[in-house]
Amino acid sequence: MESGGPSRIEMLAVADAVAREKGIEREEVITAMEQAIQKAGRNKYGPEHDIRAIIDRDGGHISLARHREVVEEVEDENTQLTVDQAQAEKTDAKVGDFLIDELPPIDFGRIAAQTAKQVIVQRVRDAERERQFEEYKDRMGEVVNGLVKRVEYGNVTVDLGRAEGVMRRDEALPRENHRPGDRIRAYIYDVRREPRGPQIFLTRTRPELMKALFAQEVPEIYDGIIEIRAAARDPGSRAKIAVISRDASIDPVGACVGMRGSRVQAVVGELQGEKIDIIPWSDDPATFVVNALAPAEVTKVVLDEDANKIEVVVPDEQLSLAIGRRGQNVRLASMLSGWDIDILTEEEESQRRQDEFNTRSALFIEAFDVEDVIAHLLVTEGFATIEEVAFVPMEDLTSIEGFDDDIGEELQARARNWLEERDAKLDVERKKLGVEDAMLNVSGVTLEKSVRLGTHGVNTVEDLAGLMPDEYRFIFMDIETDVKLDDLFNMADHEISRLVRQSPVQADEANGIIMAARVTIYGDDVIAPEPEPDPDADEVEAVPETPSDLATAEAVFAPAPDQPAGE
Repeated sequence: MESGGPSRIEMLAVADAVAREKGIEREEVITAMEQAIQKAGRNKYGPEHDIRAIIDRDGGHISLARHREVVEEVEDENTQLTVDQAQAEKTDAKVGDFLIDELPPIDFGRIAAQTAKQVIVQRVRDAERERQFEEYKDRMGEVVNGLVKRVEYGNVTVDLGRAEGVMRRDEALPRENHRPGDRIRAYIYDVRREPRGPQIFLTRTRPELMKALFAQEVPEIYDGIIEIRAAARDPGSRAKIAVISRDASIDPVGACVGMRGSRVQAVVGELQGEKIDIIPWSDDPATFVVNALAPAEVTKVVLDEDANKIEVVVPDEQLSLAIGRRGQNVRLASMLSGWDIDILTEEEESQRRQDEFNTRSALFIEAFDVEDVIAHLLVTEGFATIEEVAFVPMEDLTSIEGFDDDIGEELQARARNWLEERDAKLDVERKKLGVEDAMLNVSGVTLEKSVRLGTHGVNTVEDLAGLMPDEYRFIFMDIETDVKLDDLFNMADHEISRLVRQSPVQADEANGIIMAARVTIYGDDVIAPEPEPDPDADEVEAVPETPSDLATAEAVFAPAPDQPAGE
C-alpha cells in the first residue's frame, strides 16, 4: 500500500489515534487494517486464494503475500499443493509447511478503498462494543449518571462517558420529557451482547431503581442493618416498599423516612414526585397484607393458601380508600405481598356468609332429610359438603352438642347413601355423553369432573391429554358465558387469561391432571416441548461484499505479460 494511500508512519499514527479515541487496543485497530488490506487483495487477485497482509507494528511496512499449504492430498488447488510440487519450488518443503509468494503492493482504487474502510469501521465498532460489554457486564444493578445524547420516538440514548446506554420508552417515567444535554440518573437492568445497537439497557420504572436510591440515601440500608424485602411501583404515581430491621433498636420505617422526611423526599424528588408508602415487613401473610393496604383499616382477613388468595374485609366507609384510585392501592399491595387480594365490605361479607349458610343448610336438609336445626348445627360446626359428613371420624360428629352415636351413625349412613345415588346418576350421565371408562383411571378425575369434561366434548384420555391448562380451567368455570371451548382457538392469549382468571381451578391443578393423562398414555416418557429459539441470540453482522472489477487471480498467478494495478 505504497502508492495511492497514506505513508507508513501516517498509518501507524491513525491507528494510535483511533485506539485512543475509541478506548480500544492499538493491536485491534492494526489487525482491522490488516483484514481490510487482505480483503482488498482477495478482491484483486481472487477470493479463492489465501491472501494475507501483515503490517509491521514498528515501522508500518506492509507485506502482502499468498500462502499455500503443503499437504499429502490436495483438496483445493488454489490454497494447497503436494510435497512434490512444493519441493519443485523449495527443496526442503515438507507436509505442514506454507509456501509464501510475495505480492506487489495494492494501489487502492475507489472500490478497494471503500471496502477497506467498511472492514476497519466494522472491526473497530465490534471491538468498541466488546470493550463496553466487558466494562459494564459486572455493573448490572448499579445506578448510573449520564447525559441525554438523543431522543428518538421516546427511546432515550444516554452518554455514560466511555459507553452509551439506551432507555426504551416503556422504561421511562410517564410524562417525563428528556432533551439532549439533560442530566439523567437510571438503573442498569441488563447488559448483553447484541449484533447491532446498544448493549447497556437502562430503566427508571422498575422497583430495583427505587431500592438502589434508598440504599444511597439511607446508610442503614447500605450497611445491611435495614433490608428492603419487597417493592412495588406504579411508575410516576405511587409506590410501596416493605422494610425490616435486623437491629431491634432501629425503626426501619423511621430510618427510611428520615428527619422531617428528608430521606424519602430525596427519593421522591428523583422519581418526579412519585408518592412512596413505607411499611414494615411481616412474615405473617395476613399481618403483611394489612400493613400493605395502609392507610385503609382492615377488620378481618381470610387466607386461602391453596389458591394463594386473601379476602380482606374493611368497613364500608374504608372501601374506596382500600381499593385506591383506579384500584391502585390494592394492586400495589397485591404486587408487594404476592397474594391475590379480594376486598369486601363488612356488609358484603355478612351477606355472603349468610348466603353460604343458607345454601349449605338447604343441601344438608335435602340430602339427609332432617330438620333445619340439625342442618344449621352441621354448618355452624364447619361442615360444608356431604363428603365431609360421610367420611369424618365419628367423634367429630358426636362432639356436636345434642349429637350422640346413633345420630352420628344415621347421618353418615344417609350421607353415604346420597353419595352412592349421586354417583350412580353421574355414571349414567357420563355414559350417555360418551365418556370412556379409562377417564376415571386418570389421577384427579372424578365422576363429577368426567361429566363436566364430557359436556365439552372431552370424552377420551387422549382428548384430555391434548388440552392446554387454560382450556381445562375454562371447562370448569362456574359463570355463564357465550364463549365455547372451540372459540378459544381464535382468541388472543391475554383475552383467554382474563377469562379463565374467574375459574375456581388453578393453573397448577389443571396442569397436574393434564400431565397425569399424558402419563397414562405415554407412561413416564412424556416428551417435554423443545425450547423455542432464543430471540436474543447473537447474529453475525456481515460486511457487504463489494463486487470487484479488478484483475482476476489468473492475471497474477497465471503466466501473463502484464499485471493490472487495480481500479
